[in-house]
Amino acid sequence: MNGSRTVPQPHFTARHAWRLAGAAAAWVGYVFLLMPSLVVIPISFGGGQELSFPPRQLSLALFRQFLSDPAWWGSALQSLLVAACVTVLSLLIALPASYALARGRFRGRRVVELVSLAPMLVPVVVLGLGMYMHLAALHMVNTTIGVVLAHTVATIPFMLVALGAGLRHADPALETAAMIMGASRLRIFMEVVLPQIRPSVLVGALFAFLISFDEVIIAYFITGPETLTLPVKMYSAIRWEVSPVLAAVSTLLTLLSLVVCLAIMALQPTPHKPD
Repeated sequence: MNGSRTVPQPHFTARHAWRLAGAAAAWVGYVFLLMPSLVVIPISFGGGQELSFPPRQLSLALFRQFLSDPAWWGSALQSLLVAACVTVLSLLIALPASYALARGRFRGRRVVELVSLAPMLVPVVVLGLGMYMHLAALHMVNTTIGVVLAHTVATIPFMLVALGAGLRHADPALETAAMIMGASRLRIFMEVVLPQIRPSVLVGALFAFLISFDEVIIAYFITGPETLTLPVKMYSAIRWEVSPVLAAVSTLLTLLSLVVCLAIMALQPTPHKPD
């Protein structure tokens, strides 16, 4: 005997098998979700008059058709306008509402919070039909302000969730100290609370913009020929004609969503490692 000890080797256990199976299932899910985009993007660089994969030639003709057709880029500008207005309006409503729900102690607060999140819980078709009936009574169907109001109702719950997460990590002791020093509630909110939740505000704004820009079901109820948004225009084109320009539009929307998602990931706070 030379006195050396044998190091025990790790055995392949059932836990390792479950981990490998879970990782494999996750990768299969990722591929399944990304496959449509991976197929559409090459198609958008084809120059033919029909959708074909793989493309027979590489060209920017479909993107030029999109930019040269007023019906397409007009709908894109309408979507940008609506999404920008929805983002601002959602912030103006959700900022004070989320602060009241996070700091307020009043009877029925849980009920108010549940009602505020209701548009996120009900089916979108039900929400769209309800908004259509309400806006039709006010003669606001086929108007930009009508689309903005309908989308705002749909985006406020997501804004409340993002802002609520930020307020839960904000230090209320700083607000108490500012109040003792004589600061008004408005000044406390603007100079003490808002700087602490700035990343959550930006994340909520990006969520609201992306949700409004990509929304099609509610917009299908509310929009008309003069207020057609880009997703509704795409849906109509799929119903009545399969234009190859759809591939170019889908690629642009995919890139927009990717940029917004990367921005949201960059704004997420990173945990500090202890010294």
